[in-house]
Amino acid sequence: MKLRRDISSKPRKQRKRLYNMPYHLRHKLLSAPLSPALREKYGFRSIPLRTGDKVLVMRGEFTGFEGKITRVDKKRMRIYVEKIVRKKTDGSEVLVPIHPSKVMVTELNLKDEFRKAIVERRGGEVG
Repeated sequence: MKLRRDISSKPRKQRKRLYNMPYHLRHKLLSAPLSPALREKYGFRSIPLRTGDKVLVMRGEFTGFEGKITRVDKKRMRIYVEKIVRKKTDGSEVLVPIHPSKVMVTELNLKDEFRKAIVERRGGEVG
């Protein structure tokens, strides 16, 4: 049963909405859950990812790898973690894109004043 008349429930239109979404709204979709320790400390479940956050890969080929986020690609909706690389045929190494739903945040980057304000606004203590 359709709940809202103003929003389509058709998968095709949902995909189109994702593909055509502006970058400032895509950032919220690039969220990941916090580790149980951080969840206890800050009092919320998930947060949009930023460069410098430390994450643990929970699913896929690189399960168990941990590292800092080096890049957040809002266009492709992927993140890049520092030690997760793949060798090309010419021998050079490239970072592997990972979907943010497959990671868990283990450490937040709180060097940015705006990020600190977000954490405090959501009920967390920045110490």
